[in-house]
Amino acid sequence: MHDTQDIAGMATSAAFPKLVLFDLDGTLLDSAPDMLATVNRMRAARGQGPMALDVLRPQVSKGSRAMSATAFPELGGEVPAGMIREFLDIYEQELGKHSVLFDGVAELLDAIEATGSRWGIVTNKPEYLARQVLPRLGWESRCAILIGGDSLPRRKPDPLPLLHAAQMLGVAIADCVYVGDDQRDIDAARAAGMRSLVALWGYRPENDDPAGWGGDVLVASARELIAGIG
Repeated sequence: MHDTQDIAGMATSAAFPKLVLFDLDGTLLDSAPDMLATVNRMRAARGQGPMALDVLRPQVSKGSRAMSATAFPELGGEVPAGMIREFLDIYEQELGKHSVLFDGVAELLDAIEATGSRWGIVTNKPEYLARQVLPRLGWESRCAILIGGDSLPRRKPDPLPLLHAAQMLGVAIADCVYVGDDQRDIDAARAAGMRSLVALWGYRPENDDPAGWGGDVLVASARELIAGIG
């Protein structure tokens, strides 16, 4: 395990690896408010009151099934497929209405591009939803590649999406780094032989210890990451 002072050793002479890949929700984008609006509409339709953001937030990186299970504990974790479809349909309506970039993310992406490196997104969010995020943020021409959770036969923690992203852009694994806020992100990077940064600013349960995930670097904020290699 390294601290942020060691990040420079992971970078090229241009201060960044040739390709920086990111998870989306909980890493680049604080989309928890969009998710909260989604589950609260679902709860209201069933005559239930709203839930608090701090209850839902730790589950956001786990996906729609985990969030639905948290919103409806009476299901005992058995979330029917129709409820997942309902979640995704409502979320598509709420997408981008309440979410914001995490602090320092805009500056980090600018810094990556300024050195001639590229960045992309590998997320488990369905690709059709992830693609709708890009124009809302002005990222359509900036994001070098976007791989969604249903873009390929397997998704994170399988390494395939990371390996595919690097291959499609013609970048060696040794010249890539993956940044994510969930253990599945780090597991995928390790399985791909790719260096990994743990985004501590993201979503995780209180009892989840990111120091045990096996990531190469733990970073407290995107802004700190810039400072660590700038």
